[in-house]
Amino acid sequence: MTQAAQAPELAQVEQAAARIADYIHHTPVYTSAQLDELCGARLFFKCENLQKVGAFKARGASNAVLSLPEAEAARGVATHSSGNHGAALAMAARRRGIPAHIVMPANAPAVKKAAVAGYGAFIVECEPTLAARQATLERVIAETGAHLVHPYNDPRVIAGQGTTALELLRQVADLEVIAVPVGGGGLLAGVAIAAKAINPAIEVLAVEPAGADDAFRSFGLGRLVEQTAPDTIADGLRTSLGELNYRIIRQHVDTIVTVPDEAIVRAMRLQWTRLKTLVEPSGAVSFAGVLEHPERFRGRRAGIVISGGNLDLDQLPW
Repeated sequence: MTQAAQAPELAQVEQAAARIADYIHHTPVYTSAQLDELCGARLFFKCENLQKVGAFKARGASNAVLSLPEAEAARGVATHSSGNHGAALAMAARRRGIPAHIVMPANAPAVKKAAVAGYGAFIVECEPTLAARQATLERVIAETGAHLVHPYNDPRVIAGQGTTALELLRQVADLEVIAVPVGGGGLLAGVAIAAKAINPAIEVLAVEPAGADDAFRSFGLGRLVEQTAPDTIADGLRTSLGELNYRIIRQHVDTIVTVPDEAIVRAMRLQWTRLKTLVEPSGAVSFAGVLEHPERFRGRRAGIVISGGNLDLDQLPW
């Protein structure tokens, strides 16, 4: 079995936490009495929008880069990304003193392209399709010899993302449910592995935009369904669910729900005004799940993962 096919376990998540401790932020948990009253639940917001590079991606990328042997690291790293993973990988590569090559769709938000460039990475643009991203990335790797760090379908990345749950469950006692956004599935897979290992009774609930619902359909059908023509403001969740991530999710995630873009916008506005924190559409999806499916959270202690806060302030969705 190849490395990419091996799902990490709690031990690998704990090792990742130790490995990246000096490279990431220990992010805070925010609460709001007004939002608790609105939702009829006790909500604890894990603020990965305040993470380095403005997203949880710093965890997985740092773990992957720091895990590389010197000979492999010297060739540099490469990936495809709509923004947050690219910026995280570029940051981790710069800290290790190696080059990073980031394939980005031409329609990626300008603020995310600027962040990747700001960390000194080489950006290669491509058409905004998964096929174009993969083909361009293969060409870049062939030309540079760089080591692939997949944005989500990689056990080192998944283990790094799982450290989000390790922190949250140490910060907040007796959580009954954790709501997590899902796109490619790296964050969801990592959180589910860690949370279920620590407390098998905790419910792991994934939330996905209705306009990019391949994870929801895959979960329901019992087979991996490809993402086609996604249509959602949550740009970070438009990608297809990874094969390794799918297998982990089928084993450890309790359910997946979907939310319309209108609910995502409402969640963003409430988090901006009540939590006083900047949240991007993809980062607001988990809270949108609470607003759209209140019966699943009412009367419960719920962890809500805010996955990121990077968005173009000149292109707000209201």
